[in-house]
Amino acid sequence: MEEYKKLVSGLLKSGEDIIHAMSPEDANLWHLATGVAGEGGELLDAVKRKAVYQKPLDIENVIEELGDLEFYMEGLRAALGITREQVLKANMNKLNKRYHTGKYSDAQAQDRADKKVPNTV
Repeated sequence: MEEYKKLVSGLLKSGEDIIHAMSPEDANLWHLATGVAGEGGELLDAVKRKAVYQKPLDIENVIEELGDLEFYMEGLRAALGITREQVLKANMNKLNKRYHTGKYSDAQAQDRADKKVPNTV
């Protein structure tokens, strides 16, 4: 649809503008976050081969991809001044709030108590 093409081309930020605005710190964060996404895709593909094609799970490859994910996540944490412990604590707090009974349930997963904004008067 030509109208959509025109809309997209008008809204896209040009690569030149992105490069000129990007600092070395931005480039580093982009590289690290892209690494997480890429390695996550590789891990997903390994699991897909097992789940969809019923091939044996290649544990060595899974370990390699998990290691690659750890590499990029540690790089991101270091670049942002965040510790692994901070991330795990924040995740535990979120999950404890969401699953306040201490057990998974579809109702709690859908209710997402951790995302609700308290009423303020």
